[in-house]
Amino acid sequence: MTVESPNKMSSIRHLRKGLSVYKTGRSPFWMLRLRDPFEGRYVVRSTKEESRIEAIAAANEYADSFFKKANGDMARKKVTSFEYYADQMLAMQKPSAKTHDSDRKLLYRQKDGIIRHFGDYDVTKITTRMIREYLVQLDLTRGKPLADSTRSKHVIVIRKVLSLAAEDGLMKTIPVMPKQKTTDTPRHTFKDDEYKKFMKAAAECATRKDEVRGVELTGHHVRMFKFLVHSFLRPTKGELFGLRHKDIKVGTKPPHLEMAVHGGKTGKRISVTMPICVPLYKGMLTCLTFPAPTPHPASRSAMRATARFGVILGSLPQEITRMFSIHTCSFNVRWSHGPTRPVNTLLSSPLKLRITQQASRGIVLRSQRKPDR
Repeated sequence: MTVESPNKMSSIRHLRKGLSVYKTGRSPFWMLRLRDPFEGRYVVRSTKEESRIEAIAAANEYADSFFKKANGDMARKKVTSFEYYADQMLAMQKPSAKTHDSDRKLLYRQKDGIIRHFGDYDVTKITTRMIREYLVQLDLTRGKPLADSTRSKHVIVIRKVLSLAAEDGLMKTIPVMPKQKTTDTPRHTFKDDEYKKFMKAAAECATRKDEVRGVELTGHHVRMFKFLVHSFLRPTKGELFGLRHKDIKVGTKPPHLEMAVHGGKTGKRISVTMPICVPLYKGMLTCLTFPAPTPHPASRSAMRATARFGVILGSLPQEITRMFSIHTCSFNVRWSHGPTRPVNTLLSSPLKLRITQQASRGIVLRSQRKPDR
């Protein structure tokens, strides 16, 4: 004898493609069955309705809500989300520290960063309208609208992230980025007569030995100003103050300097100067060389150690402090041991010297022991 299962469907009503309602012997309520095309399976739920008409209305309402959520803009899988591809882009940019840090700040800004707004979105659902609305929202949350250049940076970062998704085949085309107006803001520059007045005023300040923030202006500063103008370098540690003699090559036809800049704003580059920089550089080298008597043999190792700075060890008195400029960066060279003693007494004493470099103060030659008295 065959016994019917209490779960057997009865009174099935097909409402539309993929959606139907039915009853079983186990429950007094109508059940709904909905085909999920994304997952390839059926979703079964109770309508909590005993009336067929009410059950049909409940089934249609559930189906509309389900497909609205399924077809929403949020990513159903992490590997298709905007945040996933943003992390991929940052991982690729790590060798370029400046670009990586700049993009990371825009992406992960806590209040209204790009990830906070688009992080959970599916990359294929992001449109031009969404990006435009995000840019408008950035201005509304601030007392002053973002600068045009900052808005452009946001658009560039979004485009780079979506480009990775397009490379993986998730998108056939990248949505058109909202156009940002560009404002021409040229840098303020000296005119010829203003530059001449500036150099004249600088020379007068050096003559009067004026002090600025505790630093006395000298002729080295005046020459530094002139070198800056004609070498096209920035007065930063990565450019002007980071130069070394081995980074500079003197060229001809016409005379010029070729300088290898390692820490520039735009990365490593070769900067070519105007002809006037050649005599400025050679004049600086001349002031670094002192005529020297034949030194004691014990001091020859110290001479070799200091030759790279252009200083002849045996010619300097014991407590002399001389200001000079290496690549327009001021240095102090001084002896740091004992009272003043004659030069010949100093040279006759075996000394072991070490060289230390102090931030922007310069190079200090210190003896490890005092000379014999």
